[in-house]
Amino acid sequence: MRLPKKLSVVAAMTAAVGASLVSAPSAYAAGGTAPACIQRNVYETSKGFDVSLQNNCGKTMRVQVVVNNGSDSVCYVASAGVSWIYVYEGLLGSYSRTAVC
Repeated sequence: MRLPKKLSVVAAMTAAVGASLVSAPSAYAAGGTAPACIQRNVYETSKGFDVSLQNNCGKTMRVQVVVNNGSDSVCYVASAGVSWIYVYEGLLGSYSRTAVC
């Protein structure tokens, strides 16, 4: 039996005017763990988890959320200073790490 799951992303733009967050095609595989300048906070929810991310690197970064027992996020291209929230809803998935892509 296939378990239903729903993935969604809520982008919250809290950076200066002109900053951008773009999702790139999902063909990108996760690379090494994202650097510490990509701030991430993980919050468990009753339906899965949320990851609050912020690019404090001073340059555009490409990152994705890697999920254990679930589908990884798309590859996000985030300008310096951009914040966003990745929302995962699923029965089996758990946060693994945030990776460059």
